[in-house]
Amino acid sequence: MADLKIRLAPEYAGALGFETYPSQPQIEGVWFHALKKNRSENGAFMEYLRLDEQGVQGLPGPLVPRQISVSWAAPGRINAFHIHVKDEQNEIWCVLSGQLVIWLVDCRAGSPTLSVKRKLVFSGEQPMLVHIPSGVAHGYQAGEHGATLLYTMDAQFNIEDPNEGRLPWNFFGEDLWAEDRG
Repeated sequence: MADLKIRLAPEYAGALGFETYPSQPQIEGVWFHALKKNRSENGAFMEYLRLDEQGVQGLPGPLVPRQISVSWAAPGRINAFHIHVKDEQNEIWCVLSGQLVIWLVDCRAGSPTLSVKRKLVFSGEQPMLVHIPSGVAHGYQAGEHGATLLYTMDAQFNIEDPNEGRLPWNFFGEDLWAEDRG
């Protein structure tokens, strides 16, 4: 640490580290879109999706909605990992309230981003959309106040033959869900 301009006592200098800020890895087919929450003294309004005959308008990629669902997650709940492989099922997620730590892992054979992991932190305070393509494993952990997740799919859920493969919550390592303690 010869390039430090401030000298520290040896017991502090020996333990000192510096944060790095590498760019997040990209996963092919995953895209994001910020939503605008319009606030007033009476509350807030936000457009979720605009639709026409071709599906969702004005987003970075196509999706024709076939089902819109809501999920409520209890505080600290881990709901992972889901993966859609029987049929095509692409999803758009949006956290309406609370916070979710979301993990995406590309499991698609032949994908240029195979095995890439991506961590997202979504909150109802700053709503965002994330597109999750078929074959990308996805899961989340709710924050301390729980969360409400609104999601849109281009396939309908079939309770007789669910297209919801599961990998164990810790399949990619328990450390994914560990709290970041700085």
